[in-house]
Amino acid sequence: MGDIFVIAEHRNGEIRDITFEMLQKAGALAKDLSCNVTAVLLAGPSEVVEVFADKLSKWADRVLVFEDERLKTYDSDLYTGILAALVQEQQPFLTLVGHTSWGLDYAPTLAVRTGHPLSTDATDILLEDGRPQVIRQMYGGKLFSRVSFDPSEGYMVTVRPGAFQVETAGDKTGTVVSQNLPEALQSPRREFLEFEETAAGDVDITQADLLVSVGRGVGEADNIATVQELADLLGGTLSCSRPVVDKNWLPKYHQVGTSGKSVKPKVYLALGISGAFQHVAGITGADCVIAVNKDKKAPIFRVADYGIADDLFTVVEALKAKAKSG
Repeated sequence: MGDIFVIAEHRNGEIRDITFEMLQKAGALAKDLSCNVTAVLLAGPSEVVEVFADKLSKWADRVLVFEDERLKTYDSDLYTGILAALVQEQQPFLTLVGHTSWGLDYAPTLAVRTGHPLSTDATDILLEDGRPQVIRQMYGGKLFSRVSFDPSEGYMVTVRPGAFQVETAGDKTGTVVSQNLPEALQSPRREFLEFEETAAGDVDITQADLLVSVGRGVGEADNIATVQELADLLGGTLSCSRPVVDKNWLPKYHQVGTSGKSVKPKVYLALGISGAFQHVAGITGADCVIAVNKDKKAPIFRVADYGIADDLFTVVEALKAKAKSG
């Protein structure tokens, strides 16, 4: 049986969290399959490549490194050409790709070129009869489906960020192997110019220990002021779900979720947030989630450590009174 390949993602000198999440799941699957985990790194020549490879070697039995000036920044043409040649040569049993802007860009083309069937946006990967089965959500997260594959020499899956938590540090001592680029690799059709980060804003929610987060349940923009007061009293930072940003009640840099920012506070207080999977994916790193929602069946309660089924303003006023008296 071939290895499990994990395609590493990196940006601005950092390996992205989705890489280690995929490596965590790949390690668990590899134990059941009695196979190895191979991390595949495409990067430009610099001292950072050695740092990347060293980090990945703690999670994989082998790290294949493609190092070239053209790989300093992501390009789907180069990624597809390099990975297609690699997969066709080594025939991995399973190839894991992040369900990110990168993965969504090149994974479908890679699947067509290699002939390996592709399932996208996996929240879990199971094994049955020697083949992977993928759990993915449907209808806005209201239903879970199980996707099976016809027999194939290899399979490909894109993994939703936040689907797998990184519980422990890597303890492997994988071998780092430099690879040559395919001789027939075509030049990319596009030219990378630069990254343009969105405005950082007045706060950085990714660094907060306490986040007080509001959702659609806050009702209207004027009501956010009372939640901001609570956040100030508790020494926390105000954040929100996507509907609040869509309504222009708060700036984009307050948004938590797959289209916002992933956060890792010690406490995440969710007020009037239903708990759509896009939002939940952004809070998997939180130590403690406290949810307040009038709807007892709100999905947020499935991931909350503590839940209050009540009007959020009743709870906010009670917390404010306690904070002022204490």
